[in-house]
Amino acid sequence: MYKTILVPVDIAHIAEGKLTIDLAVAHASDETRIVLLNVIEEIPGWASVAIPTEIIEKSTTDAQSELKAVVNASGRKMDVLVRTGHSYSTILDVAEETNADLIIIASHRPGLQDYFLGSTAAKVVRHAPCSVLVVR
Repeated sequence: MYKTILVPVDIAHIAEGKLTIDLAVAHASDETRIVLLNVIEEIPGWASVAIPTEIIEKSTTDAQSELKAVVNASGRKMDVLVRTGHSYSTILDVAEETNADLIIIASHRPGLQDYFLGSTAAKVVRHAPCSVLVVR
């Protein structure tokens, strides 16, 4: 079994997030640490000047509240992290910080833009320091 499972969750797609959390619980033992992560995309400096800091702080607290509600509904103890940055690099950084054995990440069906740029899940799969389970 796994010691630490990292589950990146996009609050905008919480239904898929609940599925990945259910899979994490299914792959976990009683001693497994499950870490839920939401990454808030970093706003470029030129744009962040025009956005009040209260809005950024509110998005962080809203994400934490949403994830904590999901944790409470699951009935299982989980850690909740909300970070700001680029999605795939932040996921990889947190995977290393937490010594994750497994990352469970949701993915959408790839479109044309993904073939040129690569989706977050694809980048995580290519560069992760551990096993990755991709859920569609």
